[in-house]
Amino acid sequence: MKKWVVLPLFWIVGCTAKIPSSRIDASSGQVPVRWVETKEARAGIDTRWVSRIGGRQLTSLVDEALSVNPNMRVAAERVNRAVASARTAGASRKPQVSAGLDSSRSKQVFVGFPFGDGGVPSSLSENYGANLSVSWELDIWGRHRAGQAASIAEAQAEGQAYRAARASLAAQVVRAWLAVAESNEQIKLAEAAQSLRNTTLAIVQDRFQNALTAEGGSSSEFRRAETEVASGKATLLQRQGEREQAIRQLELLMARYPTGALRAATRLPAIPPVPPVGLPSELLLRRPDILEAERRFAASGRRLEQGRLAFYPSFRLTARGGSSSDQLKRLVDSDFGVWSLASAITQPIWQGGSLRSDKKRLAANDRLELANLQRTVLGAFGEVEQALVTERFLNLRYQAVKDASIAAKEAALASRSDYASGIGDALSLITAEANRTSLESQLVSLKRLRLDNRVTLHLALGGDYRVGK
Repeated sequence: MKKWVVLPLFWIVGCTAKIPSSRIDASSGQVPVRWVETKEARAGIDTRWVSRIGGRQLTSLVDEALSVNPNMRVAAERVNRAVASARTAGASRKPQVSAGLDSSRSKQVFVGFPFGDGGVPSSLSENYGANLSVSWELDIWGRHRAGQAASIAEAQAEGQAYRAARASLAAQVVRAWLAVAESNEQIKLAEAAQSLRNTTLAIVQDRFQNALTAEGGSSSEFRRAETEVASGKATLLQRQGEREQAIRQLELLMARYPTGALRAATRLPAIPPVPPVGLPSELLLRRPDILEAERRFAASGRRLEQGRLAFYPSFRLTARGGSSSDQLKRLVDSDFGVWSLASAITQPIWQGGSLRSDKKRLAANDRLELANLQRTVLGAFGEVEQALVTERFLNLRYQAVKDASIAAKEAALASRSDYASGIGDALSLITAEANRTSLESQLVSLKRLRLDNRVTLHLALGGDYRVGK
């Protein structure tokens, strides 16, 4: 029995595509030796920053959001799509094998050749065939390898984009949770302040109705006390509305219908320690947006190489083997085997300038990705420095307002004592209580701003978040 002719495959597999090397050195000129706002150079990054801010309750909410939020599903499917594209790009470098079966039946009439009884002679014929064909374009210059390497880098970029989306969603949940906590504290302060205003109004009204003008019961003081009560009511309603909005925003992030039924923290947590900042150069190795930009720059470099190699000749080998017979049962008989071998070389000569235009487009895209990488790196350093300087000035503001709040509390107590003993006026009491309430509210807002800035600092430093941490 004769052997089937099959194209040898001992060197067809060829070289596998390599992951493009890092091109982060293109932005190395923008890397400072140390941070301006801190002399610290502690290495590492805190992956447990969510639990350090809000404990188990907040961690549970973040984990739920990461598992059900539609934006995360979109980011995940983009990664899957990029991985599939990389696999598709690699398929063109491998032999293409196909098999086929065909059959035909025909009738031929021999006009003008009468035989026998004078009828027109004819013949019926049948033909059956089976074939196996192999074709392969030799990637001698590495054009297909460059394309596959670019697709791999693009898939890695999508993976970094997924990391960034995960950290961003965690930060959004934390900020929404903090907004609910601040609103709850502000409501408590507004309710306490409103209770004091009502008490003051009752005292001023009683003195006004009893014509005790000298003891703080004048008409102007009574109207001022009424104004403060009405204003306090509006403030309380504003705080309650802010809480309802914050709760619904948190529910939306967790892919829940915004009913306002979710219950979060009743007060803001304590300020956690400042996270380790490390060295500026470490930022290039851990921030997902920088790593994504670098991978896209690496991919554009390989695309440009692919465009350059498109000017080179291409080689293709084909082989076909099978059998052909007029009887179906003979298809497996090697005596009826047929085969063919062919090779071809193609050299681009003139394609209307499309190859040159495409190479220029790829070169422009490579320069664009380089600029985007440099912009991303500079922006990342700026975000860290801004978060660090904001941290410093928020701490100073918080301490100054805290000192003022203590003094305002003492002044309010003194004014109330003076008014109760008849030596103080209602206007001084109302002003002192308003200052006290305002400063206490500022303290809560500043505390929330400090916590928000911690979230910003974690993101700026490339702080990742892993479910269950």
